[in-house]
Amino acid sequence: MAIRKFAVLGALALAGVSLFGLSAKADDVTITVWSLDRDIQPAPNLVKDFNKLNNGIKVEYRQIQFDDVVSEAMRAYSTGQAPDIIAVDNPEHALFSSRGAFLDLTDMISKSTIVKPENYFPGPLKSVMWDGKYYGIPKATNTIALYYNKDMFKAAGLDPNKPPQTWAELVEDAKKLTEPSKNVYGITFSAKANEEGTFQFLPWAQMAGASYDSINTDGAVKALEAWKQIIDEKLASPDTLTRSQWDSTGTFNSGNAAMAISGPWELDRMLKEAKFDWGVALLPVPEEGAKRSSAMGDFNWAIFANTQHPEEAFKVLEYFVSQDDRMFKDFGQLPARSDLTIPETGQPLKDAALKVFLEQLKYAQPRGPHPQWPKISKAIQDAIQAALTGQMSAKDALDQAADKIKAVLG
Repeated sequence: MAIRKFAVLGALALAGVSLFGLSAKADDVTITVWSLDRDIQPAPNLVKDFNKLNNGIKVEYRQIQFDDVVSEAMRAYSTGQAPDIIAVDNPEHALFSSRGAFLDLTDMISKSTIVKPENYFPGPLKSVMWDGKYYGIPKATNTIALYYNKDMFKAAGLDPNKPPQTWAELVEDAKKLTEPSKNVYGITFSAKANEEGTFQFLPWAQMAGASYDSINTDGAVKALEAWKQIIDEKLASPDTLTRSQWDSTGTFNSGNAAMAISGPWELDRMLKEAKFDWGVALLPVPEEGAKRSSAMGDFNWAIFANTQHPEEAFKVLEYFVSQDDRMFKDFGQLPARSDLTIPETGQPLKDAALKVFLEQLKYAQPRGPHPQWPKISKAIQDAIQAALTGQMSAKDALDQAADKIKAVLG
């Protein structure tokens, strides 16, 4: 139903009917948009399509680089040169919101017939909130789950239709699947000392009852000890501590690891590279019946507080939201919304995997939200590295991280 409605709206717009109640005028209002998106990604294409509406608003697009988003955007805001709209990585959103750099959209959203908070997965929605108010709109989302090699499961005497459900089962299966003589590890993931390491570890801690502001609970210690066991028993490659998610998943694709923790961004690559039967399962939980969690990635839209055209900027965002049903079909990205149906691709492995990732998204949680997220994340990264390299016990490493985070939180 939702897809049909948006299709009708899109047809009306292309037919020259104003979607948002603005008639064309000689002096168009210009709205600037900054995003990382390249020409094959959503932002520049949505901008191009919006401009075809000729509804009195003209959008200008600028592509920026990932490493420059925070510094360049904050500098532009402080000098009055900020764009009207920007796409920011979800863990960075609170930094801007807490400093008053982003416009409070709560009232606009409450009056909108297009942007409806109840249509979003909880995690992405939480990432645009600060102090109980909405300072943005989720743009797209992703998460992580467990890829596994069904052929290797069969060869090891494991049921290819029963991937591990708990941490204990994951470790036991990894032991059975590890074959040093063939250079095959039981599992691969990223414990790198950057945001990717935090991205992969935090769900384990959360499933065990911890959170970023209580990272040294008994459950979180157990989670890090499980990672340590996997490394110590060589069930994962030693370079797990230095490899990115992309590189570690490549190990799985090449047949050198039987399981991998990674995201939906790998699906097309996997279809090309993996010469075996594979499946995707929800992340294992600490024990049967435990609550689930998962990581949450991708970007949010926001309007800068010093925009001269807040209403027009919001209408641009409303248009972007009205095109969310294209997010996967046209750009291969998962919409942050639970009310949209992802169309089948006709590729059974991919379609089955997408169903699992969409289920996993129900439990995905943002990193933070907190304006000092990079410092919080660094404390967690340091703990992971200290424990996995044997410099400290898991408990001591997480106790140290908790102290650092407490200092950050004040």
